[in-house]
Amino acid sequence: MNLVKVQRGKRVESCHQINAAVVNSEGDLLYQVGNIQEKVYARSSMKPFQAIPIVETGAVDYYHLSDADLSLCTASHNGESMHTNRVLSILEKIGLDDSYLGCGTHIPRWQDTYKSLILQGEEVTPLYNNCSGKHAGMLATAQFMGEATDNYYELDHPVQQRILKVISEMCSYPIDEIEMGIDGCGVPVHALPLDRIAYGYAKMANPKSLNEERRIAVERITKAMTAAPEMVGGTNRFCTDFMLAGKGRFIGKAGAEGVYCIGDKETGLGIAIKVADGNGRAVYPAAMEVLIQLGLLSDDQIVRLKDYHHPKLYNARKEEIGELIPSFHLKKALAF
Repeated sequence: MNLVKVQRGKRVESCHQINAAVVNSEGDLLYQVGNIQEKVYARSSMKPFQAIPIVETGAVDYYHLSDADLSLCTASHNGESMHTNRVLSILEKIGLDDSYLGCGTHIPRWQDTYKSLILQGEEVTPLYNNCSGKHAGMLATAQFMGEATDNYYELDHPVQQRILKVISEMCSYPIDEIEMGIDGCGVPVHALPLDRIAYGYAKMANPKSLNEERRIAVERITKAMTAAPEMVGGTNRFCTDFMLAGKGRFIGKAGAEGVYCIGDKETGLGIAIKVADGNGRAVYPAAMEVLIQLGLLSDDQIVRLKDYHHPKLYNARKEEIGELIPSFHLKKALAF
């Protein structure tokens, strides 16, 4: 079975089924776990692709967006002040304010931010949505192109049509076969087979096969993510800690409902993982296990990230009472 097991005491209490694909930058499937052909919504793991038009349209240079700004455009951030202040900075650069954000509201992930809002009697606004950086980037593109900014999140808007085309091209998957839904922040979300998503990440990691404009855009985005990984997630987040440990080698991006995607610049491998039941607690142990089985992490990196590989379970008294244990083996694709 392809599982992440949840062990309480000596007993396995629950199991999460894992699906994963490992693809090289030529598009060859090298390894797999479980079902990789069923379409899945990659959710926020698509954000590095969604940022490509910000660069290709010229918006990033016109508005003098920094690496940290561009990194934030790929983020599912904590809502820490470093994130919200930078979203406001991006909006100021493009001549808009946070009232233009169409991502809706939710409680900030960073509890200190939430406590501060409560103590100051302030409301939770779209600024604190974990997707506000992505939305600021979409607004930058719309503003630069002279397009409407009040409905930039709708599928028929040019911003979303450019993104759809980019995803089709990066993942080498027909645009009319990509199934569409609506993401938690209100923008279109894209469903593709897991191996195609992994291929897209392989091309993000090694863009040599792309045309010059696309290659430059991809290199700028991956450089931005690894130069400012704290913008992608934040404090105590796997995306940030993983890219910090990788020292520029890896890009990694989480998606809701148990999705994680990785690009390895050194080998050109792309990895896409989906926890079948959507439980996010299993996705980081699975990602770590895939990386370890592929031999992509050093001993020092494994030690540094060990709390993500076998996360401990604690009770209300903060006593350790169990852990999550990856229990699967990558299967070599038949052609290899």
